This record gives sequence, structure tokens and C-alpha cells, in this order.
Amino acid sequence: MTLPQRVHLTEVGPRDGLQNEQQPVPVDIKVGLCERLLAAGVRQLEATSFVSPKWVPQMADAAQVMARVPRLPGVTLSVLTPNIKGFEGALAAGAHEVVIFGSASEAFSHRNINCSIAESIERFRPVAQAAQAAGMRVRAAVSVAFGCPYQGEVPIASVVDVVERFRDLGCDEIGIADTIGTGTAEHVKRVLEAAARVFPLDRLSGHFHDTYGQAITNVYASLQVGVARFDTSIAGLGGCPYAKGATGNVASEDVLYLLNGLGIETGIDLDAMVEAGQWISAFLGRKSMSRAGNALAARRQSLAQAAA
Repeated sequence: MTLPQRVHLTEVGPRDGLQNEQQPVPVDIKVGLCERLLAAGVRQLEATSFVSPKWVPQMADAAQVMARVPRLPGVTLSVLTPNIKGFEGALAAGAHEVVIFGSASEAFSHRNINCSIAESIERFRPVAQAAQAAGMRVRAAVSVAFGCPYQGEVPIASVVDVVERFRDLGCDEIGIADTIGTGTAEHVKRVLEAAARVFPLDRLSGHFHDTYGQAITNVYASLQVGVARFDTSIAGLGGCPYAKGATGNVASEDVLYLLNGLGIETGIDLDAMVEAGQWISAFLGRKSMSRAGNALAARRQSLAQAAA
């Protein structure tokens, strides 16, 4: 078994991580988080989303955030864009990549965005076309690919169908998402292997939630298949508002700890990410969800006290 030598991580904490926070997060904090993540070596950053503030109040300041996030060489700034209005905001803000999404479950699609899977993909067609015409990258996400809170099991054929639809839209990358965290290693392998039959493996990515404590195991299973792209969220921030019990995304610090242990390159500094995770968790007034982050922070504090 040969694992990838280098893995590309997309940091989704500022968008996917913060969007469901009940307390307002000021622009200064959001920008400060982005700055810390970029300083740690993050090169693909999902910074915000251009969505209706009626539905996602936390993202109402998207334009302000994008105006202040540093533009660094080699960095791709991504934003979620559910429609043409969102795309226009992303274009005006100077985003490099737009993110669109579709469900592998008809039940989830209807509950989430009140339309069928086919209808949802067609809604994104003008967004994808406009982004491509503007020279922007298009990344898609296939949600509830390993299980749905409403219909239960999701057939692999349904996942493959959505991957093919996004492929036909010309998407540059397609993420396979375990929205409610029910996936297990062998299931993940089967789904990713099936997706790779209809879309290039090097352009597939994994997006895992840790609801059942399987996220890191599922990252490793993905590596075994040859997937070398993953979404991660600082301090394990985030969750899915439409999936009861769905905890946060897999923590960036935990994935980095795994990858460092495997000798896989990422270009991201784990210690700097631990500091960023502890910083944003302190602002939110709760402990980080990253086990590796908390352990490394505690060890650092212990060493500092011993030295004093």
C-alpha cells in the first residue's frame, strides 16, 4: 500500500466552522482567524459565504471579511455561492474559487433546499458557467454521501450520479462529504473507489464529520484509496444545522497530527495551527474539539511552567 506523499488541505473553519455559531462573531475575529491560518501555511482557505443573511446571519459580513483577508501568493480564497447573486458577491470580492453543493439524498435535498437533486444541480449551472467564464475555480460538495438523517442509507449509485452531474458542469474538484458522520472505513473506501471511476481521483476530496468518532479513521481510509485532498476545520468547528446530532468537522490539528506521523507533507505548521485553534476556541468560550490540539497545548503549557 502506497500512501500519497503530499496532501492538500482546504481549511473550512472560517466559513463552515463559524456559520452555525449562535453568538455573533465580529469581523475582526473572523479576519484574525484567517490571518492566523494563512500564517500557519494554509494555502486553500474557505473564508466565508455569500448567502442570504436571513438564512445565515453569521455570514452577513462576507464582503467586509473578504475585503480584509490578506491576498498571498499561492493562496486560493474560496467562498460558498448558492446562486448567481452569491456569485456576483464573490466576484466583486475577488474570490478565487466558488463552492457549490448538492445532496446524494433526495430526502435531504428537499428538507435542505426544497428541491430535487436534479433541480439543485441545474440551479448551480449558471453559477458554474459564470465562474468558469471569469477564470475562477469551481469546487463542488456532495453532501450526505455516507448516510442521511431522513432516509437513512444512501446508495453508492446515488453518490456516483451526483458526482457525474458535477463533473458534467466542469467542476475542478468534487468533495465527498460525510455530513452526519456515520461513515466507516470500508464504506468510505467503497464510495471513493466508485466516485473515482467517473471522476479523476486526484481531484476528489474527503469531507468528514466526527459525530461517531470515525473522522480520522475515515481520513486514513481515504489515503489508502489514494485521495490526497481533504477539508478540515480548525478546532473541529462546525456541524450541519439540518442533521441532528452532527458534531463538528474533523479538526485540522488532528488531521495534521496524523499526516505528520505518516511522514506526509502538507506545508502547514501544526504548532501554529494549535495556537490558532486555541485562540478561536477561547473567543467562543469553549474548549477546542481537537484532541491533538488540546493535548499539544497542554504539553506546551506544562513545559513552559517547568521552565519557569
